Amino acid sequence: MKAIVIGGGIGGLTAAVALSHRGWDVTVLERAPTVEPVGSGLAIAVNGLRALDTIGLGDRVRALSRVQGRIGIRRPGGRWLTHTSGEEAAARYGGQAAVMMLRAQLVDLLAEALGPDRLRLGTTVTGVDTAAGVVRSDAGEFAGDLVVAADGIHSPTRRAIFPDHPGPVYAGVTAWRGLAPRPGAPLRGAESWGRGLVFGTHPLDDETVYFYATDVVPAGETPAGDERAELTRRFGGWHEPIPELLRSADPARILRTDLYYLREPLPAMHAGRVALLGDAAHPMTPNLGQGACQAIEDAVVLAHLAGGDLTAYTEARLGRTADVVRRSMGVCRMTKLRHPVAVALRDTAMSLATRLTPDLMLRPMDGILRWRPPAPAASDPVPDGRA
Repeated sequence: MKAIVIGGGIGGLTAAVALSHRGWDVTVLERAPTVEPVGSGLAIAVNGLRALDTIGLGDRVRALSRVQGRIGIRRPGGRWLTHTSGEEAAARYGGQAAVMMLRAQLVDLLAEALGPDRLRLGTTVTGVDTAAGVVRSDAGEFAGDLVVAADGIHSPTRRAIFPDHPGPVYAGVTAWRGLAPRPGAPLRGAESWGRGLVFGTHPLDDETVYFYATDVVPAGETPAGDERAELTRRFGGWHEPIPELLRSADPARILRTDLYYLREPLPAMHAGRVALLGDAAHPMTPNLGQGACQAIEDAVVLAHLAGGDLTAYTEARLGRTADVVRRSMGVCRMTKLRHPVAVALRDTAMSLATRLTPDLMLRPMDGILRWRPPAPAASDPVPDGRA
């Protein structure tokens, strides 16, 4: 059985590795000349780690990453509104709740597991025949029993399959991501929420901190100066170590991205021989840290069901992913509040609720983090991290 995967990001590569483990002959088509050269951080929650375990990469990810310790939400002045610990999460979910690592490290692990002979870089897809499973590209045609469309938020494949669907809509916020040297003072993972503003910090190791920020701005806004200056203007007066991180960050390595999400779920996550996966199927805001995890879940579930009717894949994934998209956008709306009274009410409610419900940060995540991958059949090969 042959599979053609469109897109060499985390979701596409995970699908390729998972399918290879099940005996599929896989070819990945990636238009970039290199595999996703992204220099930002990434959270992999326990549901994503369980999915990676099924392809033999979970322990390698754990070894390369840092376990989140105390995490929570703070005010711009530094006061904690709510928090939890990695130990509490581990006890609740039976494993590490989340680990932090460089996104590029995960991509490299997946590409290594797949092998270079299955990855065709610099190949631009120009069209897909859903019934025949034929992918047209500038390098010729590729035919498969299965086509996996993991071609991103603005997926051309999704638009071709569902031309009447409105597609992703702007969430109303833009996001910055970057890396900075770790400051000398102790640092815990946290998000700080202000009036329409968010700044998050997470240590990746003893030397590096991953940071991100969001603000409510029009889509496509062009900054007057460099992105570090934009961040300093917004967050330079917030609590430490935020100003210190911004002073030490390399402006050239700060990424800025407008955030989009799929307000209206797709009617299905497949058509003919084509399965949509990850951001191509359900783009979401990053507020729950589930974008990559849901793509990884998609990949292992698809590999488990591939070879049969793809309706089963839609049934397994569409409702769950639509719920995660909706809930993530719900948190995004809370962070977008700007009116002083609304912000004060939000912060007071969060602080009081934490006193009454100590597991406030964890309980809403139960349905997401307690997910388990499909049980392997007795005849399935034991994954060793190599496809």
